[in-house]
Amino acid sequence: MRHAKAAPSRREALGLIGASAVAVADAARAAEPEFPPGAIIRTLTKDYAPAELAGAATLFHEHMSLRDGFMADWMAHAAETRAATQPPGAPPRPARPPGAAAAPAGNFLADEDLMADELAIAKREGIGCIVDAGHPDMGRDVGFLRRISQRSGLPIVASAGFYTQPFYPPELATWSEDKVAEEIMQQVRANPTGALGEIGSWDYISKDERKVFRAVGKVHRQTNLPIFTHTGIPGKSALEQLDILEDAGVDPRRVVIGHLGNLVDPNTEVQRAIIRRGAFIGIDRQGGAGDAQVVPMVVSLIADGYADHLMFSSDLSMPRDIKRNNPAGGYAKTLTVFVPKLRAAGAPDEALHRIMYDNPRRFLAFVPKIRRNT
Repeated sequence: MRHAKAAPSRREALGLIGASAVAVADAARAAEPEFPPGAIIRTLTKDYAPAELAGAATLFHEHMSLRDGFMADWMAHAAETRAATQPPGAPPRPARPPGAAAAPAGNFLADEDLMADELAIAKREGIGCIVDAGHPDMGRDVGFLRRISQRSGLPIVASAGFYTQPFYPPELATWSEDKVAEEIMQQVRANPTGALGEIGSWDYISKDERKVFRAVGKVHRQTNLPIFTHTGIPGKSALEQLDILEDAGVDPRRVVIGHLGNLVDPNTEVQRAIIRRGAFIGIDRQGGAGDAQVVPMVVSLIADGYADHLMFSSDLSMPRDIKRNNPAGGYAKTLTVFVPKLRAAGAPDEALHRIMYDNPRRFLAFVPKIRRNT
């Protein structure tokens, strides 16, 4: 008589997660990427030579500071957009996807003790650097980010820019393109800034959003800062975003077009079109229930030789996803949850290592045109 195998204990499960991260770190590695002379990765605490961050994974798109009420506003705008864009005669859509949590009542992204603990755990689980995707119109607090970085020992890259149409300051509609660029430059001068992002289009890209993208291109030319984007989900305006940035003089190799894991297409036509132009694609809402539809797309892209153009992250912003509330979650869940699913589906460790360890450093490393401020 066969006996069913006992489910692993919590200690054994955590050991498997840790082993997964180690497997990627110890995978057969390609040569260290080449970086331009003088290139640095700018974090809130110091500028790093890219090689200094080679020993751990980097997350290119997360959230660690947002204003009170931001996520409630985000979810309200999302519901309004779904209602407004629903085709005539289509069945009514729910206010939010089935199983999704309601807007959070509290704001864990303003709890310094909690966030310092969450980042310390992420560091132990294999994360060596993390990019915060917020900026002033999202209520991002740079002082808060600096403190949780220092307390956790995890370097944080701060960003600059404007998010999407529903969150723009009202006066932006009257600003010229040059005025928008100068406003972003003021953000860059005020804090040690390592990226421009997340720069977004909310649904199909709007007139004001096009203006912001053109202004971001100008700021990039003045600073060399890399750019990562938010596409209207699922992936709306992804190609147009890249068109605008290229027309503004941005090398596509300095760009991540984001949220393209949400654009579910077995043929990955948009993803491949963007990669062929030299940009990265962001598979950046991973480590949860939505992984099942994304894994086959990612495995196919890796199999076809596109690993050097993939970027993974989780875009964490909801309380259900932090370690305190979900032992399988946390800021490292891209590495500890999503990557093992890809490995089980046949993705080689060498490619996964490049995606998690090398690609983010290639993206973030830049030769600065302006001096670091404090």
